[in-house]
Amino acid sequence: MGCGFTRPAREAEREAGVIILALDVGQARIGVAASDESESLASPRVTLRRRSTATALDAIVRLVEQEGAGLVVVGLPVSMDGQLHGQAQTTQAFGERLRGRLRPRNIPLVYVDETLSTVRAEERLRAVGVRPDRIRERIDAEAAAVILQDYLDGRT
Repeated sequence: MGCGFTRPAREAEREAGVIILALDVGQARIGVAASDESESLASPRVTLRRRSTATALDAIVRLVEQEGAGLVVVGLPVSMDGQLHGQAQTTQAFGERLRGRLRPRNIPLVYVDETLSTVRAEERLRAVGVRPDRIRERIDAEAAAVILQDYLDGRT
């Protein structure tokens, strides 16, 4: 038996990092991206069809559980004047309903400014050679990855 030092489980978990999910919430679709466990790289995961808010919330909670996520980041479309107008208010209302569903699981939710994330996502998809007719099906998850990467990069 060695006499090595062992860290408490919570401290070891914090150093290992957690999976972070990011959402690009739209009226018809919700893009989802996830970080790696080192919390340094964001990858697009899936685009959910938003048939109803209830089914979208159910699907997101399932993804949170499947991925083992410890944090959810929601992109908030802040207007160029810095205010929260129509879509931002709708997104925030959706986010607050999701927060209520995550609270019993002790999973926090934060908002981040998603300004121009869709434009940047489209540029990234074009740069890697995605055909124009295939961009629409991938853009929401890619936008979520842009949102998440900005969040990850902004923490350092």
